This record gives sequence, C-alpha cells and structure tokens, in this order.
Amino acid sequence: MKLNTIKPASGSVHNSKRIGRGQGSGKGGTSTKGHKGQKSRSGYSQKIGFEGGQMPLQRRLPKFGFKNVNRKEYRAINLDTIQMLIDTQKVSGEITKEFFYKSGLASKNELIKIMGRGELKSAVSISADKFTRSAQELISKAGGKSIIL
Repeated sequence: MKLNTIKPASGSVHNSKRIGRGQGSGKGGTSTKGHKGQKSRSGYSQKIGFEGGQMPLQRRLPKFGFKNVNRKEYRAINLDTIQMLIDTQKVSGEITKEFFYKSGLASKNELIKIMGRGELKSAVSISADKFTRSAQELISKAGGKSIIL
C-alpha cells in the first residue's frame, strides 16, 4: 500500500465533485452559489413564510376568532350508550369514572358529561363530572342517582 493508491471505502463517498475545493475540482470560485448576495453567504437561513420582502400570506390574511384559555372540554356519553353497556356487560348498581375509562368511552384526563339521549331502563347510580338536566331527570325517573364529582 502506497499513499498514491489509497482510496476511500466503497460506498463512503457520495459526491463525485467536492464543492468549494478550488478551481481544479471544476466547482471552485463561487461553489455553485452564484455571485454575491445573501444566499451565497455561509450561515444563511430564511425565515419560515418569508416571501422576498413581499407581505407574507399569514400577515395579509385577517385575524379572526377567539380561543378561551379557560374552556373545559367534556367527553359526552349518552344514556343509550350506558344502557347498552348495562345490557351487554351486566353492569349493576354503580357506574364510576373508572368504569368509563376501562370500557374505552373516555381517557384518564377527560372530564365526563352525561347527556340525555335515549332511555335508561334500570336503576343505576352514575358518577360523572357533569350531567344535562334531561339526563338527570331520566336517571331519577329510572330509580337511579346522578352523582356529580
């Protein structure tokens, strides 16, 4: 092995021409970046959405709407869904938030609100974060209890 016969490992070299390594490479001088200007300099990066000095689209469009930072999102569960669970899984007596988590109707962090669609045929006590007025009436009419957490 001699210094003039050394070659890089096969597959390690991807560029046939090394850019910016003098005139002998054929890509010297401006290193394929054109002449002068911001884009030819090292360290250049453009802001996201920059349109060459033209007013960017996100600034041209009007702002609208309002996001309430204190908004509480509830997972809505209807009484007909609860009745279906009672019919299929033989749930009796008490339905807690943990039951909703285990049955896949809500995740651990979600607040649960019981809605009044459908009918409840059996007497069950349901504990949740919120109830609609119609849901509370239907639960009490069936002989159950609605427990607000």
